Amino acid sequence: LKMATCDIPPGVVTGDNLVKLLAHARDNAYAIPAFNCTTSSSCNAVMEAGKKLNSPVMIQVSNGGGVFFAGKSCKDPNAAAAGSVAMALHVRAMAPYYGVPVVLHSDHCAKKLLPWFDAMLEADEAYFAQYGEPLFSSHMWTFLKSLMKKILQSVRSILR
Repeated sequence: LKMATCDIPPGVVTGDNLVKLLAHARDNAYAIPAFNCTTSSSCNAVMEAGKKLNSPVMIQVSNGGGVFFAGKSCKDPNAAAAGSVAMALHVRAMAPYYGVPVVLHSDHCAKKLLPWFDAMLEADEAYFAQYGEPLFSSHMWTFLKSLMKKILQSVRSILR
């Protein structure tokens, strides 16, 4: 892998840099490994591996991972979102020091987890207002085809 020839800065990538990174991976026939993380140590280990291998990495947080990151004794209904945002802020703070591009991604979000998803989007918006880019690189929804009309309505309201 020749990341040095790729014009993508180290740290969390979003927007055009994310598109460039994915195109570089496609054009050079490599996959970007994705890791579900639950602690700052696991995030750091993933970024360290990326640095050692000179490879971009994807750090994912799931709803359960966000709860774990928040802490076992945190029983607040928003613990998953708070932990996910805390993980994202940790990765944002540390990723530039590892010298490789990092995709910061939320893992599968089913309909019942929409409050978690909405809270991450709110964090994206607040981060964007301050820094000009979203907190996360990307998010994943997992819905049944039968819910498509409702999904499209949700997407329209989010994009407004």
